[in-house]
Amino acid sequence: MEHWLWIILAALFFECKGQDTVTQPTGDVTATEGDTVTLNCTFETTYSGPTLFWYKQEENDFPKYMLKCFSKSVDHAPEIQKDRFHAEIKEKSVPLKIQKLQLSDSAVYYCALQPTVTGNTTTLYKNLWSKDNTILHNIH
Repeated sequence: MEHWLWIILAALFFECKGQDTVTQPTGDVTATEGDTVTLNCTFETTYSGPTLFWYKQEENDFPKYMLKCFSKSVDHAPEIQKDRFHAEIKEKSVPLKIQKLQLSDSAVYYCALQPTVTGNTTTLYKNLWSKDNTILHNIH
């Protein structure tokens, strides 16, 4: 039986410095198990040696770091299969190539340009409060 995979491309627009941007085509990519697919990502930056990241977000989960590309090297997260996931910076793009597709590859994929957070980083540390002012969850 042939299984279909759904890969969703989502665009993240991070304003890093000046007019720095990251753009991904939106929409679904449909492929079958065993196929190869390339997800596109283009960027504009004022940095001379940009670093770009790819993240994977599975259903009902948060985006997880997959790999980062800088200069002529790629650094993969330990759980990422290097023989199946490949990316490298080519001029103003950093396409992600996924080979030998598996059902577990169905996800939303994000491309991001470093730095991915700018400004006051203290806003990253917040507490969630309930209506009766008791702390629900401390996010760090």
